[in-house]
Amino acid sequence: MTALGLLYPGHRAEDDYPRIEQLLGSDIRVDLIHTEPGEDTRDVAALRELGSAGRFAEGVEALRLTGAETVVWASAGGGFVHGLAGAQEQVRTLARLAGMPASSTSFGFVNAARELGVRRVAVGAAYPREVTALFADFLRAAGLEVTGPRSPATATPDEVAGWGREEVLALARAADTPDAQAVLLPDTALHTAAHLGVLEKALSKPVLTAGQVTVWEALRLADRRVNAPTLGSLFTREPLVQV
Repeated sequence: MTALGLLYPGHRAEDDYPRIEQLLGSDIRVDLIHTEPGEDTRDVAALRELGSAGRFAEGVEALRLTGAETVVWASAGGGFVHGLAGAQEQVRTLARLAGMPASSTSFGFVNAARELGVRRVAVGAAYPREVTALFADFLRAAGLEVTGPRSPATATPDEVAGWGREEVLALARAADTPDAQAVLLPDTALHTAAHLGVLEKALSKPVLTAGQVTVWEALRLADRRVNAPTLGSLFTREPLVQV
């Protein structure tokens, strides 16, 4: 049994993770520990506080009791708003507090793109434009080319959590550009686990979403590679995109 630990702020798209766990197989367990989400806002200062050491400490003790082998900070915005160096320090802090290998959703996107051989990505988010721009800056600092970050429909986390397949598909299509090798949807409040096949078929390219890459990153830390095609190109045995 491989036990994966996720620290997740709030309760918005939490039901995606049991769905992903079910699709991965019986020898993988995904343990979700909730942290205090704070203000329901997309404000940069609030997002920085969201991923503070104090917030991590609240969930770490419960995480240890699950028997988790790895931990991922399951908030994209609560990571990339610190910039590349700040997000790296955030992960080091989490690893020290938890006493196990650690990463974050933000680095999950970077590592997943590398896994697929992707260098040029499009970004679609319901964040305010300045927050989406910070994600694009983070990706560029990590060595990826961003073809056009877009915030086509700014919405609160609660609103995003209520979106269904058509809204998610519209977000991905609005973000896509002809030269992008993959489309990234970074919002961890967005339900996407049930829609990955539809998204990739509609766009004819890999689509990386927050919940998907969060679990994949936890598996990567545990040195596990799982073949689960219903979770998209990232969970096939061979990368589908080559440079």
